[in-house]
Amino acid sequence: MNLFVAVKENIIISYKAITANKMRSMLATLGIVIGIIAVTLMQTAIEGINRAFEESIASIGADVLYVQKFEWFGSEDFEYYRNRKDITMQNYEFLKKYVQSAVSVCPSAGTGRSVQYGSLSLENVIVLGTTDEYQKTFDVNMEDGRFFSEKESDNGYPVVVIGMDVKNAFFGNIDPLGKPIKVGSYTFKIIGVLEKQGSMLGLFSLDNRVVIPINRFFKLFGTRRSLSINIKAADINNLDETKEEVISIMRKARKVPLGGKDDFGINQQEAFKATYEQLTSLIKMIGLLITSLSLVVGSVGIANIMFVSVKERTKEIGIRKAIGARKSVILLQFLIESVIICLLGGIIGLIIAFPISLLINALVLPTTMPLWVVVLGLIISVVVGILAGFFPSYNAAKLDPVDSLRYE
Repeated sequence: MNLFVAVKENIIISYKAITANKMRSMLATLGIVIGIIAVTLMQTAIEGINRAFEESIASIGADVLYVQKFEWFGSEDFEYYRNRKDITMQNYEFLKKYVQSAVSVCPSAGTGRSVQYGSLSLENVIVLGTTDEYQKTFDVNMEDGRFFSEKESDNGYPVVVIGMDVKNAFFGNIDPLGKPIKVGSYTFKIIGVLEKQGSMLGLFSLDNRVVIPINRFFKLFGTRRSLSINIKAADINNLDETKEEVISIMRKARKVPLGGKDDFGINQQEAFKATYEQLTSLIKMIGLLITSLSLVVGSVGIANIMFVSVKERTKEIGIRKAIGARKSVILLQFLIESVIICLLGGIIGLIIAFPISLLINALVLPTTMPLWVVVLGLIISVVVGILAGFFPSYNAAKLDPVDSLRYE
């Protein structure tokens, strides 16, 4: 109970000391304000980017393998990959026939074309050719309508499934099902609308696309292109085993000699994650260094102000000691004052950082401020207050009461 009374009294004394020197207290908090703004914005940016990244790569599929001519993050030069043989439909059919540890396999090929509906037109829309198993391979959900069937896929029917960007641009609230649209100069009937998928790392929209049967795609846009063969593993925990099986089958399909180097790439979500973590770890280190420097500068400023405050109130300390105040009470008094100054700076910093993070989110890159970032900012403020105020408080606590009373 005595401790509670001492803390309460010291909070009141600290509040009076802070309000008695408003300008000095305001200047003292400035360094902490800047430091907390830096810490908060860095964390909100990292958290926002992490969430955007997780949402983006979800479209890749953690349990999906991609057999492609190129490797996403290969160590060889471009010429090496370009000289590889294309991935063909024969490769796809051979793989699909023999793979045992996959629940679905689908080929895909893409190109960019304009898409028209009446007098409206969209440029640079991704046209994706695939089979009916695309929906199962990528767990694609439909916003409206349906995906094309095996019969429509095999026979290359002129049917199309559109992304949400295309739907919104052409139809708004109108039902697009059954409507004709032109992909390039060819007419297709809309049979479905894909559920909104968002963007890939904020770089391009995954909804600015149309999906058509691959046999129709080849007939209209040609076969001289390399495919991507997409394999959904039966068990994500055995993805490495599925990968080894796919490599073995593809080597047979492409007649790679024993001991020869694979002439194809097996890509997966994990490659994106590994590269992303390498990049963000460097950014985090730089951000941590910058924010640490700003907090160190702020804490030095607080410490200087507290030393001045102790000096100015030497006589007050002497009087308190003369009437029985212990060293621990004096130390607690100035420590609480330091913590309150830093905590005020932290709260101001958070108040300023929040609208700035919203502005950054709207104009530059994704940010988000979860509750733990706010709590972290306040905890850092308290820790800085304790560290910055300890030595001034200790000096105040060890002052001799007789010498303090004589101080002018």
